[in-house]
Amino acid sequence: MIQVAPLRLEFNGVRLEPLSMAHADGLRAAAGDGELWKLRTTSMPEPQDVEHDIASALATPNRLAFAVLDVASGAVMGTTSYHDIVPEVDRVEIGWTWYAKSRQRSHVNTSCKLLLLSHAFDTLGCAVVGLRTDNFNLHSQAAIERLGAKKDGVLRHHHLRRDGTVRDTVMYSILRGEWPEIKAHLHYKLQYTLQRN
Repeated sequence: MIQVAPLRLEFNGVRLEPLSMAHADGLRAAAGDGELWKLRTTSMPEPQDVEHDIASALATPNRLAFAVLDVASGAVMGTTSYHDIVPEVDRVEIGWTWYAKSRQRSHVNTSCKLLLLSHAFDTLGCAVVGLRTDNFNLHSQAAIERLGAKKDGVLRHHHLRRDGTVRDTVMYSILRGEWPEIKAHLHYKLQYTLQRN
C-alpha cells in the first residue's frame, strides 16, 4: 500500500516543494502572467484569490499540493498536485496543474510530469496514475495524450466550473506496465524540447 508524504523533487531546473502560504506572492505573479483564469476550463485562480486557493488545497483530504519553482531564479511558475490518493489500490492522480503563460510550451510541464510520474511509479510503487480534465479543454486533453496516457472515458455532469456550469470530466490513466515506455518517451521529448529552445 502506497504512502504519500510531503517531499521536494527536483529535475532539469524545476523544483516541486510542498505548497504553503509562503508561495502566495509568487503564485499571484504567476497567475497574473497571461490572465489564464479568464478561460472557463482552467483551475487557475484570479490573483486576489490565491490565498483561498492555497488554503483549499491544503485542507483537501487525499491531496498533496506542490509549488512549481524555477531553481535558478527561485520564481514560482505555477502549481500541481497529487490528488484523489487511494492507498488501498496504489492509485494517485496528478492534477490541479497550472503554469504562468510564459512557462507554457517550455520544458516545465514535461519536467514536472517526469518528476511526479517517476516518484509515483518508481518510488511509491503506484499501480496506476490518473489524470483528468474538462471536456472542453482540448489543449489539456492533447497535452495529456502526448504524455502517453490512455483515455478511460468521460464522467458526465461531474464537476462544477468557476462560472457555475457543470462540466463533463475526461478521465485518463497510465498503468505501471506502461510506465517504462512512457518514461523513455518523455525523456526523448524533453531532450528535443531543450535542443529546440
